[in-house]
Amino acid sequence: MMAESFARSKWVFLFMLIFAHFSTITLAEDGLVANGDFETLPSNGFPRGAISDQPTEIPSWRTNGTVELVSSGEKVGGGMLLIVPRGMHAVRLGNNAEISQELTVEKGSTYAVTFSAARTCAQMESLNVSVPPASQTVDLQTLYNVQGWDPYSVSFEAEEDKVRLIFRNPGMEDDPECGPIIDDIAIKKLVTPDKPKENAVVNSGFEFGPWMFQNVSLGVLLPTNLDEETSPLPGWMVESNRAVRYIDSNHYAVPEGKRAIELVSGKEGIISQMVETTPDKLYSLTFSLGHARDKCKEPLAVMAFAGDQAQNFHYSPDSNSTFHVASVNFTSKAERTRIAFYSIYYNTRTDDMSSLCGPVVDNVQVWFSGCSRNELQVLLGLGIALWAYLLVLV
Repeated sequence: MMAESFARSKWVFLFMLIFAHFSTITLAEDGLVANGDFETLPSNGFPRGAISDQPTEIPSWRTNGTVELVSSGEKVGGGMLLIVPRGMHAVRLGNNAEISQELTVEKGSTYAVTFSAARTCAQMESLNVSVPPASQTVDLQTLYNVQGWDPYSVSFEAEEDKVRLIFRNPGMEDDPECGPIIDDIAIKKLVTPDKPKENAVVNSGFEFGPWMFQNVSLGVLLPTNLDEETSPLPGWMVESNRAVRYIDSNHYAVPEGKRAIELVSGKEGIISQMVETTPDKLYSLTFSLGHARDKCKEPLAVMAFAGDQAQNFHYSPDSNSTFHVASVNFTSKAERTRIAFYSIYYNTRTDDMSSLCGPVVDNVQVWFSGCSRNELQVLLGLGIALWAYLLVLV
């Protein structure tokens, strides 16, 4: 009896140890990563100068190279004011410098990383964001609004339960005071919605996407991403070399639900998806086309693609709505059909004439709309034969 009791106690103790170990593992929660806004006070205080030869201590982060904590209102050589996206502090990355943090995630899941970025002085500044082996370089050359900074989002699939999120400046500028500034780094685990039975489009209303800060009115830019399996906007790809803007109903007019896409880069900002279709069947692509109410100068128009069909649509709402529904009919040629959208014009806001904007697309649907072309030909032939038979009888 004592031996059995000892064995039982041993297994209970072992189970408690295992439970205690796993209970200490905290998965990365949706929202800011640890000190993602860089407002946590370092042990030696915030630095007073923008440029320092000493290693910078940044709580919760590992640094490599010239990494500086900068403060709002600081100036660099020539009197240029440093841009801090939000709050009082941000991080500037010097030539080939990087900042990183280890995250505990769910292996096999897809995550989106949202961050704010601004360039300091160089036209060609960029930022490499990686979770090895995944890596993506975000071009900071285009300024999408007059504030001088924008939120961006990239995505990755977790290959392990512990990953390292790395931001690196790949540039080599002559001026040591140049280099991208980053702030407000957040993470969100992505969930791909089930495809509706009567709609071939995944995430048709754009309701599933990256983290958005509720008190930021700039939306989130989605740069080029050609992998529909690992995208910050599940189901969708951004094909071109400039971004599209992911917007919310708290700050923009959204046709349906809480999220939508604003096409802010003209023909250089294409969003697309490969949808499942049955060859030789007739389908309809329908979508809501609208105005974000962000003072975007009209005319607004999109080019919509569905298979081998392409049609342009101009925004023309009535007095009671900021959007209308457009549609394209097409006959599928294969088991997967590409649908895509881009803005026909390059639009800016009327209040500053510089901030980029464009038409809003939402509630995208592809549905089977009737008989195939061959079936229509057969029915038409039967109809003609029937009329001929009736004429003979008469």
